[in-house]
Amino acid sequence: GGAGGAGGAGGNSASGGTNGSGGAGGNGGSGGNGDVGAAGDTAVGNGKGGTGGAGGDGGNAGAGGMVGTGGTGGTTGGAGHGGAGGQGGDGGAANNDGTGGGNAGTGGTGGAGGNGGAGVGGINGGAGGQGGNGASGGTNLFGGDGGAGGAGGDATDGGKAGGGGQGGVGGQGNAGGSGGVGGHGGAGGAAAGSSQGGQGGQGGQGGQGGSGADGGKGGTGGDGGASTSGNAGAGGAGGSGGNGSDDGTGGDGGHGGVGGAASAGGNGGMGGQGGSGGTSTVGGQAGAGGDGGNGGAAANGGNGGAGGAGGTGGNGGDYGVFGSAGSGGAGGAGGNGGIVTGSGNGHGGDGGNGGAGGQGGIAPDGGAAGSGGAGGRGGAAVSGGNGGNGGQGGQGGTGSNGSDSSNGDSAGNGTIGGNGGNGGAAGTATGGGHAGAGGTGGQGGTGGDGGNGDSTAGTGPSGTGGQGGTGGTGGNGGAGVNGVNGGAGGQGGTGGVGGTSNGNSIGATGGAGGQAGTGVDGGNDGNGGTGGAGGDGGRGGNGGQGGIGTGSGNGGTGGQGGTGNTGGVGGQGGTATGTGNGGTGGQGGSGIQGSAGAAGLGQQAGTGGNGGKGGQGGTATGTGNGGTGGQGGQGGQGGTGGSTGDAGPTSVGGMGGQGGDGGPGGDGGAATGGGNGGVGGKGGTGGTGGAGGFSPSHGGPGWYGGKGGNGGDGGTATSGTGGPGGDAGDGGNGGPGGQYSIQVSGNFGGDGGGGGSPGNPGAGGTPAGAGGRSGSRGSDGPTGGLLF
Repeated sequence: GGAGGAGGAGGNSASGGTNGSGGAGGNGGSGGNGDVGAAGDTAVGNGKGGTGGAGGDGGNAGAGGMVGTGGTGGTTGGAGHGGAGGQGGDGGAANNDGTGGGNAGTGGTGGAGGNGGAGVGGINGGAGGQGGNGASGGTNLFGGDGGAGGAGGDATDGGKAGGGGQGGVGGQGNAGGSGGVGGHGGAGGAAAGSSQGGQGGQGGQGGQGGSGADGGKGGTGGDGGASTSGNAGAGGAGGSGGNGSDDGTGGDGGHGGVGGAASAGGNGGMGGQGGSGGTSTVGGQAGAGGDGGNGGAAANGGNGGAGGAGGTGGNGGDYGVFGSAGSGGAGGAGGNGGIVTGSGNGHGGDGGNGGAGGQGGIAPDGGAAGSGGAGGRGGAAVSGGNGGNGGQGGQGGTGSNGSDSSNGDSAGNGTIGGNGGNGGAAGTATGGGHAGAGGTGGQGGTGGDGGNGDSTAGTGPSGTGGQGGTGGTGGNGGAGVNGVNGGAGGQGGTGGVGGTSNGNSIGATGGAGGQAGTGVDGGNDGNGGTGGAGGDGGRGGNGGQGGIGTGSGNGGTGGQGGTGNTGGVGGQGGTATGTGNGGTGGQGGSGIQGSAGAAGLGQQAGTGGNGGKGGQGGTATGTGNGGTGGQGGQGGQGGTGGSTGDAGPTSVGGMGGQGGDGGPGGDGGAATGGGNGGVGGKGGTGGTGGAGGFSPSHGGPGWYGGKGGNGGDGGTATSGTGGPGGDAGDGGNGGPGGQYSIQVSGNFGGDGGGGGSPGNPGAGGTPAGAGGRSGSRGSDGPTGGLLF
C-alpha cells in the first residue's frame, strides 16, 4: 500500500491572531492481496497432473502520512491477505488395451494443490489449494491416486492461519482394477503470537474398485497447524474408503489428522475423525474405519486437544459370485487425547470414541452369514482428560433359508446367523479423569428359516420340513477400565422358523447371548446378552454369562433365557474376585403357549412349554457375597380345546391343554472368602391350564394348571453364613370349562381344570441358611356356562 500524504501546514495568523492548525496526514494504503496461484495443467494420456501455483504473499501495510505542521499523522494501512493456492490439475485418462495384448494405462495422479500465501501484520494466511482428482483406470487397470492438498499459509500477530487444501478423490478402477488412493489433506498453516493455527485439510475419498476389485483407501487428513498462545488448528478428517465391487474388498478409511500443538498457553487442536470403511456390494469384505487422529499437545496452561473419533467400519456384502457373505469391517480406534506439559493448570484432552463395526452380509443358499465387525477401542487420556468409549460391535448377518422339498424329499435346513461383533475396549484415563465405557457387543444374526416339505399325490411320503437355522451368538462386551463398567454382551440371534411337514415344525434353538465385558478396578461388569427366542417348536437360547468383577466391582448379571418350546436357561452371574458381590443369575426363558385344538373336530389342545431354569448366582472369591440365583421361567399357557359344530348328544368340546411347568430357580452363588452365600432363585410360576372347547351340547373340560418350579438352593459359604433357599413357584390356575349354547336337558358346560401344585422350596445353603417359603396351589378353573 502506498504511504499517506503529509498534512498541510497551518496558516499564519494576523497580528494578534491565533495561527491555524496543521492538516491531518493521509492514511496509508492497504496492502495488496496476493495473487491466486495458477491451476496446474491437466495431464495428457496417463501422465500426472500439474502442480497448482503457490498463492502470492499478502502485501505490506502502507506507512502513515507525514505529520503536517501542527497536524496529526495518518494511520498505518492494513496488510493484504495471502492468496489462495491454485488447484492441482486432474490426472489424465488412461490408455485402454492396445491390439496385440498391450497393457492398459493407469489413470494419472492428480496434481498437488498450491500452498496458501502467508499473512502478515494480523491478517489471515491464504487457504491451500485442493489436490487434483485421479483419473479412472483403463480396462483391467487401476484408478490413479488423488493429489495431495496444499498447505495453508502461516499467520502472525493475531491473524488466522490458512486451512489446508482437501485431498483429491482417487480414480475408479475399470473392469477388475482397484480404485486409486485418496489424496492426503494439506496441513494447516502455523500461527505465531496470538494467531490461531489453520485446520488440516480433509483426506480425499478412495476410488471405487472395478468389477471384482478392491476399493481404494481414503486419504489421511492433514495435521492441524501449530500455535504459540493462540489455539492450534484441528486435524482434518480422514477420507472414506472406496467401495469394493462384486466380491472386492472395500477400502479402509483414512486416518484423521493430528491436532496441532500449542506451546505457550493455547489449547491443542482436536484430532481429525477417521474415515468410514468402504462397503462391498456383493460378497466381499468391508473396509475398516480409519483411526481418529490424536489430540494436539499443550504446554504452560493450555488444555490438550481431544482425540478424533474412529471411523465406522463398512458393511459386508451379501453373498455373491463365490457363494459367501462378507463380514463387516472393524471400527477405527479413537484418537488419544492431547498431553499437557510445563506449568499451569491445563488438563489433558479427552480420548475419542471408537468407531462402530459394520454389519455382516446375508448368507447365500446353504452358506454362512457374515460376522459383524468389532467396535474400535476408545482413545486414552492423561492429566484429567476422560477416556473415550469403545465402539459398538456390528450385527451379524442373517442366515439363508432352506429350500423347499419336491416329490417327497426332505426340505433344506436354514443356515446359522452370523455372530455379532465384539464391543470395543474402553479408553484408559490416568491422572484423575474417567475412563470410557466398554462398547456393547453386536447382536447375533437371525437364523434362516427351514424349507417346507411338500405333500405328494398317491402313496408317496410327504417331505419333511427343514430345521430352522440357529441364531448367531451375540458379541462380547468390551472391557471396562479404571473403575468404569464393562460393555453389555450382545443379544443372541433369533432361531429360524422350522419348515412344516404334515403340520409339524422343527424349530431351531435361539442363539446364545454374548459374554459380558469385564469391569476392573471397581467398575461393574456388563450384563450377559439375552438368549435369542427359539423358532416355532425350538428351545430358547441360553442367556450369556455375566462378566467378572475385580477390585470393588460386582459381577455382571447373566442374560435372560430365550422363549421357546422349553425356555432357555438363564445365564450364570459373573464371579466377583475382590470386595464386590457375585452377579445375579439371569431369569429363565418362558415356555410358549400350547397350540389350539382344531375347530370342528373337538381336538385336544397342546400343552404349554416348560419355563427355563434360572441362572446360577455368581461366585464371590473375595470378601463379597455370592450372587442371587435367577428366577425360573414362567410355564406356557395350555392351548384352548377345539370346538365342535355338531349339537348331538356325543358332541363334546375338546379338552384344554395342560399349562407348562414353571422353571426351577437358580442356585445362589457360593462365597469362598469371607462373604455370605447367595440367595436361591424363586421357582417359576406354572402356566395356566387351557380352556375347554365350545360345543352346542357339551362344553369340553378345562385342564390343569402347570406345576410351580422348585426354588433354588441357597449358596454355600466357606466362612460366612449360607444363603437362604429360594421360594417355591406357585402352581398355575386351572383352565375354565368350555361353554355350550343349547339349553335343553342333558346339556352342560365343561368342568374347570384343577389348579397346579406348587413347587418345593429350596434348601438353605450351608452353614445355617434358611429354607425358602412354600408356594401356593393354583385356583381351580370355573365351570363353563351357557353361551347366549
